[in-house]
Amino acid sequence: MMIRTLPAVLVLALSALSPTVEAASDTSLTTVAERSGFVKTGRYDEVIALCDAFAARYPDAVRCRTFGTTPEGRPMKLLVVSPTGAFTAAEARAQGLPVTLIQGGIHAGEIDGKDAGFLALRELLDGEVAPGVLERQVLLFVPVFNVDGHERFKAWNRPNQRGPEEMGWRTTAQNYNLNRDYAKADTPEMRAMLALYREWDPLAYIDLHVTDGAKFEHDISIMVEPVHAGDMALREAGFAFRDGVIGRLAEQGSLPLPFYPSFVEYDNPASGFTDGVAPPRFSHGYTLLRNRLGMLVETHSWRTYPERVRATYNTIIASLQLLATHGRDWQAVAHAADARATRLTGTEVPLDYKATEQVRAIDFRGYAYSRTPSEVSGALMTRYDESTPQVWKVPLRDQIVPDKTETVPTGGYIVPVEHAETVAPLLDVHGLRYTRLARPLQHTPVEVFRATATAFAAQPLEGRQRVDIDGEWSPGTRDVRAGALFVPSAQPGIRLAMALLEPRAPDALAAWGEFNNAFERKEYMEDYVAEEVAREMLARDPAVRAEFERRLREDEAFAGDPRARLDFFYRRHSSWDDRHGLYPVMRIGKVPAGAE
Repeated sequence: MMIRTLPAVLVLALSALSPTVEAASDTSLTTVAERSGFVKTGRYDEVIALCDAFAARYPDAVRCRTFGTTPEGRPMKLLVVSPTGAFTAAEARAQGLPVTLIQGGIHAGEIDGKDAGFLALRELLDGEVAPGVLERQVLLFVPVFNVDGHERFKAWNRPNQRGPEEMGWRTTAQNYNLNRDYAKADTPEMRAMLALYREWDPLAYIDLHVTDGAKFEHDISIMVEPVHAGDMALREAGFAFRDGVIGRLAEQGSLPLPFYPSFVEYDNPASGFTDGVAPPRFSHGYTLLRNRLGMLVETHSWRTYPERVRATYNTIIASLQLLATHGRDWQAVAHAADARATRLTGTEVPLDYKATEQVRAIDFRGYAYSRTPSEVSGALMTRYDESTPQVWKVPLRDQIVPDKTETVPTGGYIVPVEHAETVAPLLDVHGLRYTRLARPLQHTPVEVFRATATAFAAQPLEGRQRVDIDGEWSPGTRDVRAGALFVPSAQPGIRLAMALLEPRAPDALAAWGEFNNAFERKEYMEDYVAEEVAREMLARDPAVRAEFERRLREDEAFAGDPRARLDFFYRRHSSWDDRHGLYPVMRIGKVPAGAE
């Protein structure tokens, strides 16, 4: 497969073969990867050294900063690149420059972005490629996000990936997957990243990864949001960004895809693919809720490391070129999207998305394969023949529509005081606006949500017990104590606020188990007491008797379950916990007095 060969890559590959070929004019700015011909990648001390070296070599264009500290005590390094001297967010805003944040190593075994990013940055600063691109934006480059995971370093940390010889680990020292943490922000690394994001407000966030999965010829996937979701006008910019990068990669010999190539049925190529919209636990699912562009870049794990770095390099350059050309216009669209978001009150907003059943056949560049029972596992196993390229005709479902939706409250959300100290710090991390009620609200009309069904996960995920919640909002009247939080709907981040506070949203605080106590029964009625209560109700309430007898006739499972039959009466008794299943956050139809 033809992939653009970078001059530096070619020279450094030759230098690995012949010590008489000079690798680079200034080896202080080259990486272990370059000097090894992209067989190896360096340790994190190289990132620290290069960060300082770039700032020293280009004092008018680069600053090296630490934006956080990991649980194991390592500095999280950032290069701020601005030939126009916009080294602070305030100066970037003053100059009207769009900000681009490029991040490598959120999964530290997928480390293409670190080595491609340093190479691209040096060549951009030296004017070897895309002259003038950096002057029209501010570039924030985080070579490695998951720093502690990067230093859990050895061979075979990525068993489904070709090269480099050794690499870091997928998760953090606390075993968190950072690309599941954007919404809930449990980790110190994510809180540092979101503080950086909040400070600089980047127009585009580019997250550099490597896939897992099957063997095929396609070398890279480019996924951008908003495209299928989010602000409609900003989707046009998202399409232009995605398709512009894909077009340039194709011209350079890549075989780019606009979707993640994961089979519908595991290990079965014939099952094809389904596109979708990532929820906000993921980087590009998060940015769309903030009315900004997010790009997920996935090179293919079975391409060699030099090939993957080249494809990542080309993606970085193409992205920066497009942002230099269109960034100011797209930034204006993003700011207009912020203003439009403040006027979403009373409208329906999607909480998540799904692909329809509409299918189209696509040509997919794979390899000849067979599917036969394995003598090892006994399962049906796919075996690929990489010596025989083959075009697969496979189904793709890529018509995306909203799934669950909710109406944006005309006022906002009320978080009661007993939960305020848990929720407020997360709202702060995400830059969402709220006020604390200075005085109580008496007999206030609100909407309350009661769960009609809850399903707790059998296994923990990211250290939490998730829960699927179904139910609906209904009118009610509540007293609200002073100190409660009011989160107004009229703010640019209302989609993100709803993603956190609507209990049916996939990455809501409730879905991640923050309010599980609300859905647990804490008090019970003894069976012999329930028997007495049941007999009294049957004797004095004909409506209860009729409903009970109907259930016995029509619901076989109910009729055969003694516990359910007694529970029927307990739930109608005054001793029943009227807060059971009641989600603690409320919606309010107007801004409370004093919370304007």
